[in-house]
Amino acid sequence: MSTAYLAVHPIPGEGPEDIVLDEQGTLYAGLVDGRIISRTRDGEISTIATVPGRPLGIELLGADELVVCASDAGLLAVSRTSGEVRVLVDSVAGVPLRTCNNAAVAADGTIFFSDSSTKNVIPRWRAEMIERTGTGRLLRRDPDGTVEVVHDGLQFANGVALAIDESYVIVAETTTRRIERIWLTGDAAGTTEPFAEDMPGYPDNCSTGTDGLIWVALANPRNAVLDVVGHLPQAARRAVGRLPEKLLPKPSAEIGFLAYDDRGMVAHEEYGRVDGFSMLTSVREQAGELWFGSLTSSAIAHARL
Repeated sequence: MSTAYLAVHPIPGEGPEDIVLDEQGTLYAGLVDGRIISRTRDGEISTIATVPGRPLGIELLGADELVVCASDAGLLAVSRTSGEVRVLVDSVAGVPLRTCNNAAVAADGTIFFSDSSTKNVIPRWRAEMIERTGTGRLLRRDPDGTVEVVHDGLQFANGVALAIDESYVIVAETTTRRIERIWLTGDAAGTTEPFAEDMPGYPDNCSTGTDGLIWVALANPRNAVLDVVGHLPQAARRAVGRLPEKLLPKPSAEIGFLAYDDRGMVAHEEYGRVDGFSMLTSVREQAGELWFGSLTSSAIAHARL
């Protein structure tokens, strides 16, 4: 992968961790300071709202709103025109959401979203990957506001995406480099199975493209140190996870992404390094074009298939 393949577009802010595009091709993203920005096809950037918490996953909701996973602030809805912010979910069974991460919205307004951990907050994502608390969850919010747990016991629940026909939902387990599929319709409804395993990197945000494929951002390639630490006894992992951040394994500059079909087979795959763009955490396909977000860069990126 090279800058000739991936065009990097600077933005006035840091960390567009996830991105989404509307029908007109306007791109929306959340930044580390809480701003939600829009970027038109012509490159005009505006701030449409500021939310509490750290905005991560972002999706379209209805004709005017965005769903924003605002980390410790919960699941929010943001008007694209007025900037009004309303809380959809800020606690589950009386326990505050601390790591709301990524979401997918069904045609009827049902929202599937991930809660990465009940033990570690998002800024301590490296500690969570080391400790392996297994407290991640996939949650579902129905249009009437009812919230239920769809799947729990996940190791750093992260990216969420619905099949284009909404027959299943997938959720990424970042720590274990795997993706789970939960069937929603048919004879297998309610059952869970592996969708992708032993992935070459750590899956982050997931999205469904207009091509029907499930696109997955790989935040980093597989790390040998994390593999070793992951096999230590729980007490040892917990001790390592409590070390200062500067002593924990650091992300590399390599980025990558994959696309899967309904069989869980890889349809597209790319890895490499790009000047001015690292920690790729989201990928969106729209009409043969790819758009990328980053947890740490002050830029978005674009490519054509």
